[in-house]
Amino acid sequence: MHKTHLLVTIVLTAWALVLQAQTPPLSVVVAVNGLEQTNLNALRNYWQMGGLRTLSEEAYQTTIGFDQWIYGGSEAVATLMTGCYPNNHGISSDAYFSRSDRIAHPILEDKQESGIGCDVSLSPRALLGPTISDRLRMHAGAQAKIYAVGIHSTTTIVLAGHSANACCWLQTEPLRWSTTSFYRDGLPSAADQMNVNGKMAAYEQQAWTPRMEIGMYMHPTEKEKKHPFSYSGSGHILTSPVANTAVIDLALQLQQTQQLGQDATPDLLLLELTCVSPTATCDRIESAEQEDMYLWLNQDLGYLIEQLNRRIGQDHYQILVVGLPALGHSTQVQEQTHMEVKQFNVDQAAALTSTYLMAIYGHERWVDGGWGQAIYLNRTLIEQKRMSLEQIQRQVSLFLMEFEGVKLACPAHEAYLNEDMRHSVNKRSAGDVVFTLQPGWQLCNNKDNQPLPLFDTPVQVPLLFWSGNHYTFPQGNLQATDINQLLNL
Repeated sequence: MHKTHLLVTIVLTAWALVLQAQTPPLSVVVAVNGLEQTNLNALRNYWQMGGLRTLSEEAYQTTIGFDQWIYGGSEAVATLMTGCYPNNHGISSDAYFSRSDRIAHPILEDKQESGIGCDVSLSPRALLGPTISDRLRMHAGAQAKIYAVGIHSTTTIVLAGHSANACCWLQTEPLRWSTTSFYRDGLPSAADQMNVNGKMAAYEQQAWTPRMEIGMYMHPTEKEKKHPFSYSGSGHILTSPVANTAVIDLALQLQQTQQLGQDATPDLLLLELTCVSPTATCDRIESAEQEDMYLWLNQDLGYLIEQLNRRIGQDHYQILVVGLPALGHSTQVQEQTHMEVKQFNVDQAAALTSTYLMAIYGHERWVDGGWGQAIYLNRTLIEQKRMSLEQIQRQVSLFLMEFEGVKLACPAHEAYLNEDMRHSVNKRSAGDVVFTLQPGWQLCNNKDNQPLPLFDTPVQVPLLFWSGNHYTFPQGNLQATDINQLLNL
C-alpha cells in the first residue's frame, strides 16, 4: 500500500512538473463586462477574421458558473481571481455599509492611500484572498512582471491583486490614466506619456458611430433605424469601443516597455474590457450599438493577438478571455416568461423594521439602515440597553419573512449554514439580518430608486482559453473558482 501511494505521488509530481514546463512566459487574462454566450453564438457569422473569430476556432471553450449572489459588480471578478467565494475573499459587492456614518462606501476605499490622477483613495486591502497575481508573485518572486489595465477602478484593482507592479484605469473629464499609491511602480511611464502627449485627448475626441449600415445589424431598435447611434466626448466613453481600444493600446505599450514574456520568468497581463453600451439594459443584445460593441471587441482582441504573435510568438503566451456578468436580463425579457417583475426597496424595508422595533421597545433608532440583502441593527443602542442581539435578530427575521418578495430571512451568523447564502455572505457586508428574494424580484433603494441587478444563481458566462502549448484541458463546465487551474500559474 505504501509503495502504491509513493508511486502515485511520483506520477502526480511529474505531471505537475510537465504542466509547469508548458506554461508560457506570458499569461494574458481579459475580463469582459457583459460578455454573454448567446451573443457570441449569434454573432459568429459576422467574424470573418479578428480575435473572437480566432478564439472561437482555436481556443478551449466552455461556460463557467458563479454559485453566489451576483449584482454586476466586482464580486464576480474577485471570485475569478482568488478562486474562492465572497465568504472568503470579502468582496460581496462594489460597496459596503458603514455603521459609523450609516451610508455605503466603495468596497476598496482606503484612506491610507492616495489617488494618482484621481481623487479617490483605493487599495486592494479589503480583498482578503490571494489572487492569481499574488500566487504568481509568491511562486516566481520579484522578477515576475505583473500589470493590470482596465476601464473601472474597482475591477482593475481586483484584477491586479496585492502584488502587481502597477495598475491603471480610465478617469474622465479629461480622459486620462489613473492609479493608486498602493502599487510600488505608481503610474507607469507609458501611461503617463499617453496622458501628456495628446493620445488620451485624441481618444476623448474620437466619435463612435455605426461601422455598418444600420440595416445590416440584427437587432436595431426603431429609434436606431430612424437615427443611428452616435457618441462623442467623454460622457459615454467608458461604455464605448474607445475605452477598449485605449486599454489594448496601453497594454501593448507595457508589454513592449517592460518586455513582458521575453524571459524565462512568467509574467502576467490583466485587462478589463467591456461590451456594455450606453443604452444597454441587459447583457443580451437588444440594439445595434450593443452589436457594434462586439464587432469592435473582436477587432481589438484580434489586434492584441496579432501583436503578441509578432512580438513574442504564439508559443510564448496564453490568453484567457472570460465574461463578467454586468446587467443580467432586462425587465422585458423577464416579462416574456409571464413572470411579473417587482422591486424590493431595502431602504423602505429598513424603515419599516425600525418602526416595528419602536412599537415593541420604544421610540429609539433601532436600525442603522439597509444595504444589499441585509438589515443593519443599531448594535450600540442594543448593547447600551443590555438587550439580546440574537433575540432581536430573530424577531426581525420573522418580520421580514412577512414581506412580499422575501424568500428567506435569518440572523447573519446563520447565513453561513444556508445553501443559498453561505458562499455570498461575508462578515463585513452581512449586516445583522440577511434575506433572499423570490425569483423575479429586483433590489433597489431610495437614493435613486434604480433596480440593482440581482442575478438568479447559478450565473453562467463564457470562457475562451488559448495556449500555444495546447495541453490537455478539463472536460465539461467549470466553476468560477477554477480558472487558476487553467492558467497553471
